[in-house]
Amino acid sequence: MKYLDEFGDPDLARSLLDDIARRVTRPWAIMEVCGGQTHTIIRNGIDQLLPPEVTLIHGPGCPVCVTPLETIDRALEIASRPDVIFCSFGDMLRVPGSGRDLFRVKSEGGDVRIVYSPLDAVRLAQENPDKQVVFFGIGFETTAPANAMTVKMAQQLGLTNFSLLVSHVLVPPAITALMESPTRRVQGFLAAGHVCTVMGMSEYEPLVERYHVPIVVTGFEPLDVLEGIRRVLTQLEEGRAELENAYPRAVSPEGNATAQAVVRDVFEVTDRAWRGIGTIPASGWRLSPAYAGFDAETRFDVTGITTEESGLCRSGEVLQGLIKPVECEAFGRECTPRSPLGAPMVSSEGACAAYYQFRRLEQVTA
Repeated sequence: MKYLDEFGDPDLARSLLDDIARRVTRPWAIMEVCGGQTHTIIRNGIDQLLPPEVTLIHGPGCPVCVTPLETIDRALEIASRPDVIFCSFGDMLRVPGSGRDLFRVKSEGGDVRIVYSPLDAVRLAQENPDKQVVFFGIGFETTAPANAMTVKMAQQLGLTNFSLLVSHVLVPPAITALMESPTRRVQGFLAAGHVCTVMGMSEYEPLVERYHVPIVVTGFEPLDVLEGIRRVLTQLEEGRAELENAYPRAVSPEGNATAQAVVRDVFEVTDRAWRGIGTIPASGWRLSPAYAGFDAETRFDVTGITTEESGLCRSGEVLQGLIKPVECEAFGRECTPRSPLGAPMVSSEGACAAYYQFRRLEQVTA
């Protein structure tokens, strides 16, 4: 328990907060990219403990939340077929499509299964040669290596009844889109430590130089987040823009070379639609030509499915940091965890879920 105690130590937290308060002389807006960091911030009330000059903006770093609606509907169409075993991590089952979710498909007789590793789906394909087994491969760079290894293993085993429904997205292009938006508010970023554990830090250096914006790679414990905020604010107050690593116990500058190699082999960069945001150029991965035969969208001919978002749901504005969840008129009314209008209300990393779970149900006005 030693490290858990250290990274949640209230005296150390107070010391960091006091240091932040001493440094801040003017208003600043910082975005935490990762939804896991958002939950740490809201669960521990970090945003309420900071000086009033510091605004934290919740970013689009929840892979479940940014999976586009048409991809969810394609998943629902595939999962409904009688010859399919559809495998997914549990956080995708409540994400609403146009009219239902994967739990509804399961209740209607679809063979939808929660797995704890994509390799479980490969095993199911081996055990069920008369069924088509599909794994729903979503996520940022963090989950891509395991999903890539699943495809490589399926190819090595000669499996013709396994495929991957891919919706992988990349963090650096999202930061680019945010910085080039006409509604840009962000002056500094907390980068997601787990992404950098895989990919390293080099992809962020051009962003720091191009936009003169501080980026600090940060972990997920309360003191990790506070230290990341302190470092970003120090740079902003001193007029600097640098890339810093505040998560050295997990992140090295070069990242995981083995994981990067398998991802480069199995995937290639592509334009990707982000739910509620739109298409961001070169912001995702798809299967490379050598593995295209494992593409579930092509195998099941669902690429033509298109959809429209709910007119009540403002999750796109939440994901871009333009509004807080409580500023959406449907939040806590038409949209709750039991009847979600958008993915951020049901994802374990969604900002709306964090605000609802930790009782941030009313907008605080100055």
